[in-house]
Amino acid sequence: MNKKIILIIIIAVGLVIAGIFVFHGINTEKPKNVQGQEKIVINEEGMLFDLAEKAMVSGDLIKARSVYQNIVEKFPASGKIAKAQSALEDINIRILFSDIPVKDSEIYTVEKGDNLTKIAKKFGTTPDLIMSSNKLKSSSIQIGKKLKVNTAKFSIVVDKSQNILTLKSGQEIIKTYHVSTGKNSCTPVGAFKVVNKIIDPPWYKEPGVVIPAGDPKNVLGSRWIGISKPSYGIHGTTQPESIGQSVTEGCVRMRNAEVEELYILIPEGTEVVITD
Repeated sequence: MNKKIILIIIIAVGLVIAGIFVFHGINTEKPKNVQGQEKIVINEEGMLFDLAEKAMVSGDLIKARSVYQNIVEKFPASGKIAKAQSALEDINIRILFSDIPVKDSEIYTVEKGDNLTKIAKKFGTTPDLIMSSNKLKSSSIQIGKKLKVNTAKFSIVVDKSQNILTLKSGQEIIKTYHVSTGKNSCTPVGAFKVVNKIIDPPWYKEPGVVIPAGDPKNVLGSRWIGISKPSYGIHGTTQPESIGQSVTEGCVRMRNAEVEELYILIPEGTEVVITD
């Protein structure tokens, strides 16, 4: 065979072999980069969780909330997202019940003629929340006393398909609660308002039949939050095992401890939107 032809063949084979090595080199580098990026993400997420937990231990709820909010926004597909979201919601409630000043609050100086009901109405909050956030042991207040007063405008959204009640401040989710709604989708859909609130409510099961609070047959639990749809409301329960199911006669049912929490937070007039 001609030496030129042999040389051409050798060069061609060499180029093919070199191309194979280059191809494999490129393919093996990409997974390494992806793995490296995943490792960086996992490390960053872990560092943020550590930072949030340290802030909690030190009592810095504002910093802890900020870090957990960062985790929720940056790692929505994380396997730990539920843990971060739950921690964030618990901190939201703790801050509301504390004297920590935040953007949706005001430090108010008590004036002559003031009482908690008057102050609460002025700022669209509840006397109970003012008492809780200022650690007041009674409703008695002195002129000149400084009080943290919540100014957030709360709203409630009930999703019947998920049996979830969401407490919001503007567009911000404050906390989500598992609830029970009506069997056969009988819970009314629409936009309503909170019209009354009752501690230890009696149950008017049917005309002429009143079951008092504390009676085992009274299914309303420890709180009633009535809405502008007559006879419907959000209430506690004597059957906590039913939470998460569609089993009520149309009302929204919550665990007693959770409806008591909600009762303190929301004033009459709060919007309640119920969706399918």
